[in-house]
Amino acid sequence: MRVYQNILEVIGGTPLVKINKMVKNTKATLYVKLEGQNPGGSAKDRIALNMVEAAERDGSLTPDKIILEPTSGNTGIGLAMVALVKGYRLHVTMSAGMSEERTKMLLALGATVILTDPSKGTDGAIIKARELMREHPGRYWQPDQFNNPANPDAHYQSTASEIWEALNGKVDVFVAALGTSGTLMGAGRRLRELNPNVKIIAVEPPPGHRIQGLKNMTEAIMPGIYHEDGWDEKVTVDDITCHIYSRRLSREEGIFAGMSAGAALYAAVQETERRDSGAVVCIIPDRGD
Repeated sequence: MRVYQNILEVIGGTPLVKINKMVKNTKATLYVKLEGQNPGGSAKDRIALNMVEAAERDGSLTPDKIILEPTSGNTGIGLAMVALVKGYRLHVTMSAGMSEERTKMLLALGATVILTDPSKGTDGAIIKARELMREHPGRYWQPDQFNNPANPDAHYQSTASEIWEALNGKVDVFVAALGTSGTLMGAGRRLRELNPNVKIIAVEPPPGHRIQGLKNMTEAIMPGIYHEDGWDEKVTVDDITCHIYSRRLSREEGIFAGMSAGAALYAAVQETERRDSGAVVCIIPDRGD
């Protein structure tokens, strides 16, 4: 068993687990990538570390600067963990409508939390962070997960490779829900390079949804890293269905995850029902609150 020098070395290498009871079509196989097994509890640990280290390399992040980032919770937690280990200060802007548990985790990891109008969701947190950047030029470094190429690059470099290697290249469909879109854009692009026939399915909530961490691209501030040609099919999943499938995942498969996992899982299960063969891989982005 390996001994790790710090918690950041534990990021990645998350398990790929077969779904059994929820898949009725025996001709297709569904695997879920359990990103909640990252030390901070989500896939965002990968991008937090990659964005910080890319900024260290290009010199845009220096010890005198405060890391500032809008978040729905998980990216902030990942950044708080990275900042703590590396010795940076972190300020996050976050909607007051996000869970109390996430706020407590951020504070426990030493972050300063600036709460914003809950009616404006994550977009309100983005606007507040932009205001702070304008008001205090030179004080902050902002990872800007929605526009930073180091976000999808984290999944291009690690998530996709882990999936490919675990299944010996037998990947037919890749499913991920849209938040920043980094997981889908990065891992999907790499899987397409490895096999041009891989089908990429994007999952989003409807307008007016209340699912933390997800975006409907028609009503939200469009992430700069998001591209329409990064997917082959888009599935819209409503809040109730997300709730049902996240609960089914825990009760039928013993896997605890959040609402956004339910969105991706629903689309993945529907895909298995349409297929005559092949492997479908679905990202479970976090372990929920």
